[in-house]
Amino acid sequence: MTAQPVLTIHRIVDASRANGPGVRAVVWVQGCTLNCPGCANPETHDPAGGTRVPVAALAERLCGISSKIEGITVSGGEPLQQAFALTALLKEIRRHTRLSILLFSGYTMEEIEALNAGKEVLRLADVLIAGRYDRARRVARGLIASSNQTVHFLTRRYGPADLAEVPEAEVLIGPDGSVLVTGIDTPSLSVNHPSPSAPAGGAARNR
Repeated sequence: MTAQPVLTIHRIVDASRANGPGVRAVVWVQGCTLNCPGCANPETHDPAGGTRVPVAALAERLCGISSKIEGITVSGGEPLQQAFALTALLKEIRRHTRLSILLFSGYTMEEIEALNAGKEVLRLADVLIAGRYDRARRVARGLIASSNQTVHFLTRRYGPADLAEVPEAEVLIGPDGSVLVTGIDTPSLSVNHPSPSAPAGGAARNR
């Protein structure tokens, strides 16, 4: 029997406006070995952390809210370090919805193309924000955190003007009172972490 793919998740948000065009669900994966100095999400680095979620269950959740959102954004952590499970998730999203897919990665386009399943992930995404964060070249605009990073429009669904309209930051308050500060230029606010028992719990910000 073939094992069902599982994605290790740091946090999921069902509705965000600061992580891509329109209202989007955001999935922050857990685990990253790139360790960019100044990364906004150091709590997502440890591969032993997070919550293991079957891809089928995650896809069902995202497909279930597809009428309320424009797309999904996948960040981290490093999504391409779970490329096979990520591919399985994106295939389900493509198969069952018309949601757009935006992907953040610390890898360059060339590095992604050289990874196992990398080209398949690129085929499934609409937009890729690629490259390691360099705090000495910080710009924080248009979903770019530092000037060395690159934007790749992989389909015709979006263009530069769409990304320019994305708010630089937002504050989301959960039903349990937890506060999530997210976006490309988050202000310095303290974040109250939700209960460890919450699904894919823990606060996260974008790169």
